[in-house]
This record gives sequence, structure tokens and C-alpha cells, in this order.
Amino acid sequence: MAFICTEGVSKVYRTGRVEVHALCGVSLRISQGEYVALMGPSGSGKSTLMHLLGCLDTPTSGHYWLSGNDITTLDDIKLARLRNREIGFVFQNYNLLPRLSAQGNVELPMVYAGVRRSERTRRSSELLSLVGLGDRLSHKPSELSGGEMQRVALARALANRPSLVLADEPTGNLDTRTGQEIMRLFDSLAEQGNTVIVVTHDQDVAAHARRVIRLRDGRIEGIN
Repeated sequence: MAFICTEGVSKVYRTGRVEVHALCGVSLRISQGEYVALMGPSGSGKSTLMHLLGCLDTPTSGHYWLSGNDITTLDDIKLARLRNREIGFVFQNYNLLPRLSAQGNVELPMVYAGVRRSERTRRSSELLSLVGLGDRLSHKPSELSGGEMQRVALARALANRPSLVLADEPTGNLDTRTGQEIMRLFDSLAEQGNTVIVVTHDQDVAAHARRVIRLRDGRIEGIN
């Protein structure tokens, strides 16, 4: 079985009597180590699909397997453990905790995973150096530029050595030059064998991926 496998996945949101069909029977396979972009216009379902692939939500119907685990059979506690162990997230708005330093933000997933303090300190320092922020360990988010905050978010995503890195519009709030620098970091991750999925509407960002999955109206419109 592929590293990521969905079969007939649908997601329906209900508000009173209104039903919104965000995904309609999506089936796809992504191999370990693939670099994939999810593209589509607003309302196409790409963010919903990312949330499902990241185990932040569960499908209304259909099945999703991640690394051999049938996600649709797991309870909330098991899903949380799987997310912490297997998945790293990079969000457009960074989602850094303002009271923590760069190093503290990177250490946070390791705290939840029960990693001892000395190892957290060593690995967070190593990761921040990897993304070019070895001299910003003690800086809080308010003391960092947008590009630097996104680098911290990427370092945090890698803290527990995830098998899957998911990024939602990772360059959306960045200028062109900084966005290109961030994408080079994603290229490096893919070259090292990580599975990387980037949700984007930007053709230049999607061009970094090895495969592009296009969605429209909750369905896969094409794969190239």
C-alpha cells in the first residue's frame, strides 16, 4: 500500500439544514518521499483535503490510510499521537506562540512527545541552525521578520522527525525573494527523502513539486 492512500473520501459540513460538500469521492495515492502540490481555486477543497491528510479532521465517508494506519478507525487520542509522531505542519500564518522564543516554539512538539530537556535543547538548536536562524534562538516572534517566523515554523514542523510535512500556502505572506528561500528549504527536505505536500494557488510554488494534484468543486480535476 502507498504511504498515503485515500479511497472515495468525502467531507460534508452541515449548518442547520444546509449541507456543503467540500470533498466528493477523492481517491489518491502518494508514495513515501514524494513531493506533491495541491492546487485549485478557492472552494475547490484543497484545504479540506490537507486537513484530512494531516489528521486534523476525519472524512464523512470513505477511507484514509497513512503509513498503514486506517485513520477512519482511530479515536481522538490515537489521532493526536499519530499527528505528533508522523506529521509536521507549516501554516501560512506561522501559528507561533508569541510568549515563547524561537527555540521554545521549536521545542514544543518535543515537549508533547515526552523528549527529555537536553535532547530538546540540542535538536531545536540544530534545526534552527539548519534553517539559518542559529543566531536567533532567544528571539520571540515579535522580534522576527515574516521570513524568519516561517523558518521557525518549518524547524518546528521537523522537530519530531515526521514522515510527512504538510504546508498550507507557506509563502502566502512573504515577499518573492523570501518565498523563494523558503521553497528552497522545502526542495532540500524532498531531496532528503521526506514526503512533502504543499497546498498552494501559486504556479511558481507548485513548480517545485514533482507532481501536481488539481482540485475543483471537491473532486480531483487532474494530476500531472
